[in-house]
Amino acid sequence: MTRVVSLVPSLTEAVAASVPGALVGATDWCTRPADLDVPRIGGTKNPAVERIVRLAPDLVLANEEENRAPDLAALREAGIEVLVTEVRDVPAAFRELERVVAACGAGAPPRWLEEARAAWSRLPEPHTRTRAVIPVWRRPWMVLGRDTFAGDVLARLGVDNVYATHPERYPRIPLDELRDVGPDLVVLPDEPYRFTAADGPEAFAGTPCALVGGRHLTWYGPSLAEAPHLIAEELRAARR
Repeated sequence: MTRVVSLVPSLTEAVAASVPGALVGATDWCTRPADLDVPRIGGTKNPAVERIVRLAPDLVLANEEENRAPDLAALREAGIEVLVTEVRDVPAAFRELERVVAACGAGAPPRWLEEARAAWSRLPEPHTRTRAVIPVWRRPWMVLGRDTFAGDVLARLGVDNVYATHPERYPRIPLDELRDVGPDLVVLPDEPYRFTAADGPEAFAGTPCALVGGRHLTWYGPSLAEAPHLIAEELRAARR
């Protein structure tokens, strides 16, 4: 069996659900599945390279956005194969997930992947479009900009990112400017910053705020199967 270390929480969940027993290491942020019992190798941005090397994996899974190039270069220099994913939209997520599970030893696409693909392929055309600001951090305020997976997820559900054409993918925007663009909605995920009803909506008085699960908005893995339904419900609740 291929020995795998994952540096990406969503890929950790995908491999665990597809090739049980393949994972021999994961980051401290890999919280799914909840009963995953493997050595932890640090964070996504600061993995312990020496610890990973000692685990002797056949393959390390990484992402071009979540992981740092110097860490991946050090792993390659140690003779370890590194598979780097690039996911900027939903179709790319499915392509990369199929590539990942195959590289980890799955003989065929797992059932959850087929269910997720079906869930996204049968989405109805949105009746209306909603202009939204989508913060991902505060102190300083940062929002989704161009070319992001989460932005594409929301667009397929009828939510248009106000900053979708911004030159940066995650621009820092002052709060006053976020208010002044006059969004119809503010979408607040619970990761990477844990926005709550008491931490975020108070900044946008008078504008509906949708609190959404970050795992369903930003992870590409088994959560994709239920993401369209759950996010749509959270968006509807904010508009009521």
